[in-house]
Amino acid sequence: MNIVDRRLNPKSKSLGNRQRFLRRAKNEVREAVRDALKKRKVSDVAGGERVAIRSKSLREPTFRHSSNSGSRDFVLPGNHDYSAGDTIPKPKEGGGGSGSKGSPDGTGEDDFVFSLSKDEFLDLFFEDLKLPNMVKAKLKDMRSPKPMRAGYTSDGPPSKLNRVRTMRNSLARRIALRRPSEAEIKALQDELAAEEAQSAPDQDKVEALKKRVARLVRLRKTVAYIDPLDMQFNRFERVPKPTTQAVMFCLMDVSASMTEQLKDLAKQFFMLLHVFLTRHYREVDVVFVRHTTEAAEVDEETFFKGTETGGTVISTAFEKMMEIVKDRYPIADWNIYTAQASDGHNFDDDMDVAMELLQSQILPITQYFAYIEVAPESQRGSASDSVVWSGYEDLVSDNANFAMRRVASPSDIYPVFRELFSGSAEAAA
Repeated sequence: MNIVDRRLNPKSKSLGNRQRFLRRAKNEVREAVRDALKKRKVSDVAGGERVAIRSKSLREPTFRHSSNSGSRDFVLPGNHDYSAGDTIPKPKEGGGGSGSKGSPDGTGEDDFVFSLSKDEFLDLFFEDLKLPNMVKAKLKDMRSPKPMRAGYTSDGPPSKLNRVRTMRNSLARRIALRRPSEAEIKALQDELAAEEAQSAPDQDKVEALKKRVARLVRLRKTVAYIDPLDMQFNRFERVPKPTTQAVMFCLMDVSASMTEQLKDLAKQFFMLLHVFLTRHYREVDVVFVRHTTEAAEVDEETFFKGTETGGTVISTAFEKMMEIVKDRYPIADWNIYTAQASDGHNFDDDMDVAMELLQSQILPITQYFAYIEVAPESQRGSASDSVVWSGYEDLVSDNANFAMRRVASPSDIYPVFRELFSGSAEAAA
């Protein structure tokens, strides 16, 4: 959101003060938006919001004389009770206190309330968020112009001449103008020579053949084989193209241990992540993977609304992710990000397999891996860690591109999301 002050700069006001006022007002709006986020649902994140900022923050700073220092002369109105040098008695206890009085007529100044549009609200919410650990290359919204084919043009350098297109135009023009071929002229010349070689040639026929031959030769010279009108050159335009590419893998545990409450927490986090990616990066691919004892790539609707359930084998999600990477996302060309949500349960015999896949295959190719563990509100602050949390905990100190957080209620989603995506991986870890 941009706040524009279109008022003229008066002589008694400082332009620097006015600019600082605008910056302070924007900070107040940003803080009001964050306060409003605590009261709304994740599903409503794409909507607008009414925010209020303090009227005091809208007052423009001014300079005035300090009342505690300096030397000045002033005149006070006289009175009939005291003279210079009199001692004023101490007020009775219970008298007036400090603070400003209210307006005698009941008027005052309310907080400044206004509505933010959906775009303004999302711009402020995602203002300082980004995909962290951009060590391989810049993201896809960072574009550089590259030449792209844009049809044909009638002029250009010889190096860009399109020979096939030029010859096609030349042939069409020669056919339309009936340009005679060499074979056609040669056949007519042979017929003329044969007629002249006879003992008693028909002079009328000979003259007619000579005129036809002369006409065809003249027409062949007049209609050029290639005319400047036939020339076609390849045309190029410099079009912004993505310099690199990024893909976000969303892995969600949908096993039987994931209750509806826990699934809702995971879905809300992924909904917020999806809005963030589609809003902030125009062409980042998002891949949705649901897993139980088996993993499957699904579309967005199935990911958020599917009802299948089963046991928990996390390694299947990692195997499916690697399979998709090998098929569609070459490591040299793509920035790879992963967000995993689980309740922390996993089969004991699968934990070693999952850790091996994570350490040896996924983390080496991943720019950033964020693990979200959802837990019931009753387990908030519990000292016991889940199997997955205990296994992942050692990875945080050894891998700068790995971060993990817990979510126990909808109110935790926004703070956790901002911690994970508000800067570099080192800040999030």
